Parts: sequence; structure tokens; C-alpha cells
Amino acid sequence: MPSTSNAQTGAVRIEPDEIINLWPGPAPGAPNSLPKEEIVFRNNPFNLVDRAAHNVVTPNLSLFRPKKPNGAAILIIPGGGYSWVVVDKEGYEGAKRFAAEGYMVYVLRYRLPHQGWAAGPDTPLQDAQRAMRLIRSRADQDGIQANKIMVMGFSAGGHVAGSLALKFDQVITPPRDGVDALSAKPDLAVLMYPVVTMTEPFRHPKSRENMIGLTPGPAAIAAFSLETNMRADAPPLFILHAEDDPAVPVENALMLHEAARRSKVSVTLHLFEKGGHGFGLRGIAGTPLALWPDMVLAWAQDHGFPKP
Repeated sequence: MPSTSNAQTGAVRIEPDEIINLWPGPAPGAPNSLPKEEIVFRNNPFNLVDRAAHNVVTPNLSLFRPKKPNGAAILIIPGGGYSWVVVDKEGYEGAKRFAAEGYMVYVLRYRLPHQGWAAGPDTPLQDAQRAMRLIRSRADQDGIQANKIMVMGFSAGGHVAGSLALKFDQVITPPRDGVDALSAKPDLAVLMYPVVTMTEPFRHPKSRENMIGLTPGPAAIAAFSLETNMRADAPPLFILHAEDDPAVPVENALMLHEAARRSKVSVTLHLFEKGGHGFGLRGIAGTPLALWPDMVLAWAQDHGFPKP
């Protein structure tokens, strides 16, 4: 189990119904010296629990079961700039919200690209592919439809989710078991203020550094920029961004939207005048941003997912 530091008091913690290890045995391609996995508690102005998983060694899915299942599922991929993986703000809080609408929700805790794993910059995608396949393998067990699984990613997690939507069939590692024979393609993809491009001047500096280094070459930049990997058979995309985002420029969303349109991929883009970066569900009550969960639900229903 990961260690814990700087524990907060007085705030209610949201916890999953079940933790599901992603891989049978150790995750593939481990470095000779594993980092020490740790859960760090962070301060925030909302008096809410705000954890981040550092140095992920044992990737997993946190499962949130709805009281009234609708047969559909969401794989949530939190952000963290590829420096850590957010637990609460872009993970468990959204899971609770969408489970209340009937969705079976799985929150992915993924390994980071710069910590010596054999897959290198493809390590987060390796975990995301496994997560989607594992969810499909559990369809009967969890009471979901294998063709009603949405991925939802935030910030750098949006880059992971976008990579999954565009590179679902990329072979990163030899299959380990029957799960790896299943499709890793999400049926819908929701990208919230996503990291998209690795190009200047619109890249998110820390995400790019952690993904492909400080001085990447043109081939690496193209390989890990979502807009240069668009494909006609990508799942329908829902992209949301705030125009005043100081961390991930709104051009990331615009570039991906344009790439999708050129490839004739079904795409919906919502831009908010204000909102900054990394808001999740926090501090948005009474603002236009408060509409985003219902917008996602309505969009999903329009694409054949169950009514909330």
C-alpha cells in the first residue's frame, strides 16, 4: 500500500467501493529500482480532501457503483501534469457525481512516463489500454454493456484519454492474458481542458517535459501531439476548455477540434469565457461551468447512452 503524508482533518473523504489492480502481478516493464509510491495531501481553498498519488507503482481502478445502474460505464482519468495523479478533485468527486446518474465509474491511477518504465512515454497509455480492456472483461460481472463505455480525462489525464481514443490499437506490450485480446477503444471520449499538443508555443511545459523531455525532436513531438494523430475511426469527442486557462492554452482544444473536423470525426467543442484550469467540480456553483456535467450527460445520451 502507498504511504500517506500531510493528512488533512475535518474534511469528508470520498472512498471507492472497490480497488481493482490493473495487471496480474507487477506492472510490465518495471525499472530496476522502483520509486516509492506515496499519497500526498494538498491544501485547497474549499476545505476538501485533496490527494495526489506520487510515483505510482501499482496502477489500479477505483470502482464506484451506482445505486440505480443504467448499464453504462465511465473510465475517469485524472490529471497531474504527468508529475503525479490527482485522486479527489478530478477523480473521486466526479466519480461520485456520475455514479449518482447511474453510471458505473472507474477511476484510473496510472504510472508516469518519466520514471524508468520500459514503455517510456507510452506508459500511461499502456495502463489506459489495459483499463479499458479490463472494464470490458468485467461487463457481465459489473452489469454494464461492453459497448457503452466512455472515457473522461482531465488536463494531462485528457492527454491520456485522447491518446486512448486515437491509439487504442497501438501495440505497446505483448498480451499477458485474455483481457488483452479485447478492444481498448472507448465508445465516447470526453476531454476536459486537455493537454493536446507538444508543439510551441501552446504546449503545457511540465507535461511535455515529463512525457518526452526538455529538448524533444520533431518525431517525438509529432508522435505525442494528439492533433497529429487524429484518425477517421476515432470515437465521438466532447472537448471542453476555458478561454482564460493560464496553464493549458485554449489553443489545445481548438487544434484538436480542427483536426477532428478535417478527419470527419464527430466532435463537440464547448468554450467558456472564464474558468481557469483544473476546476473539476470545485468552486463552480452558480457559474456557467456548473452546467458541464449535465452537458456531458446530454451529449452521451444523444450518442446512444442511457438517459440519466
